[in-house]
Amino acid sequence: NMKRTKLEMLGLLGVVSFLSYLSMVVISPMFYPGYNSITMAVSELSAVSSPSKAIADQLNSLFGPCGLVSIVAVWVSIPHTKPKSFRIGIALFMAMEWICNVGYSLFPWVSGESNIYFQNIMHLIVTALVVILSLSSLIVLAISSKKAGLKSLGIIAGISLFIMILGPIGTALLPPSVFGLFERFSTFSTVTFNAVLGLYLFYRKYNIAK
Repeated sequence: NMKRTKLEMLGLLGVVSFLSYLSMVVISPMFYPGYNSITMAVSELSAVSSPSKAIADQLNSLFGPCGLVSIVAVWVSIPHTKPKSFRIGIALFMAMEWICNVGYSLFPWVSGESNIYFQNIMHLIVTALVVILSLSSLIVLAISSKKAGLKSLGIIAGISLFIMILGPIGTALLPPSVFGLFERFSTFSTVTFNAVLGLYLFYRKYNIAK
């Protein structure tokens, strides 16, 4: 067993990103009186006027940078992986993460303002782009991973896709009292999948696929 390269070690940052996000979702509500994780969105925890914004931002501080470094490391490690559609799937997921990180930093949700408030409109546009890119990347990876010699990753992409779609279906069909629960299905599916992509890099799974 050769010593892991620095690039492969960077895959572990995907797990750090996941743990940072998880800690924010679990701990921040304790600093937001009256917050209900079953009914309220995750973005409310770090909204502009939210009482838990400071702690949420601190706990979530490693989510963006570590997630981005991990996915870029994955992208750099697969320059010749066939089929090309697999590389496109990873590129779409990487684009989603950049838009997610930059977009939500530029346009955090403003609690107490309507959906037609400019910043909130932009927040919703960022969300739409993130959802479209997440869905398209997971579909492409679910289909192309087997041809890339990564059947297990294709299965995980398919499961992530199913859980992600459960989110909007649940929020559309079920009462608002469970909105927060189903919204978390969608957010955690992509955060978890990013950690999986990083772990595949760390355990040299992409090498086999070259």
